[in-house]
Amino acid sequence: MGKRKFFIDTDTATDDAVALLIALRHSGIEVLGISIVAGNCPAPSATQNALYTRDLVGSKVPVHVGADRPLMRPLQTAQHVHGIDGMGDIGLPLNGRNPDSFKGVQALIDAILNNPGEVELVTLGPLTNLALAIQIEPRVVNLVKRVVIMGGTAVLPGNITPLAEFNFWVDPEAAHLVANSGIYFEMAGWDISVAHAVIDDELAADLRKLGPLGEFAIDIQGVLREFCINSSQFEGFDLPDPIAMAIAIEPSIVTKEKSLYVDVIPGDGAARGQTVVDVLNNLKKTPNCRVIYAADRDRFISMLRNSLSS
Repeated sequence: MGKRKFFIDTDTATDDAVALLIALRHSGIEVLGISIVAGNCPAPSATQNALYTRDLVGSKVPVHVGADRPLMRPLQTAQHVHGIDGMGDIGLPLNGRNPDSFKGVQALIDAILNNPGEVELVTLGPLTNLALAIQIEPRVVNLVKRVVIMGGTAVLPGNITPLAEFNFWVDPEAAHLVANSGIYFEMAGWDISVAHAVIDDELAADLRKLGPLGEFAIDIQGVLREFCINSSQFEGFDLPDPIAMAIAIEPSIVTKEKSLYVDVIPGDGAARGQTVVDVLNNLKKTPNCRVIYAADRDRFISMLRNSLSS
């Protein structure tokens, strides 16, 4: 039996980098490509961060630069959360590497069209690239095997406003378009990370001892840790993208889920980017989302350890 085919869309910052390590080091996964989207940091930084992480594990997976701004609004980043360079500002040499192309949206489309019914798409940032892909080539909606999205929340609150999670808030028009495109997606929201992927200092120290990848994965989280302790009021930092990747690789780590209709509110105002989960089927619409409510933390931590071990 061959390897499963993944394509990853990312706004590479500190937690995205760990998610990339999980995918690139998994023996059963072939990553066909990585597309870059602006989000956590501007696209040039996200690109260098992805290339650095790829090179760290000796991978040759192609990296393609995609959208450098949301569909209809200026980019607002989370550099205050992840560092100016997106990787914790620890002095990594994040420059001088060349992406394989500047056609990230087309690379995403090509991967799906060339492998109909086989590609499992994992999105770790704003949904701009996926929205553009659907607009350019609507066939991707029916030809993609699976779409796992780190974004939104199944239950409130948000992490950028009281109602919205960052990825959906950055480009709410893209998220709204994807939700209403006919695509069926799986939502691993920020609330899953809060509940099951917070890394306290003791666990972080333990993971750091696993070797060079452990040191890298933990050291880049310093700015994030301070933000999470001071703003999110965690005892440590959380890893939303890695737990979303873990769910993509091992769907059975989900312990509570429901198939529901989900939408995202576009536009501006207090509800910008809010995830609308129709729990009671008030809208009488066909479910379009595997809404994930809980996951097995122990299995996630085990996957994380395996990925970071030398």
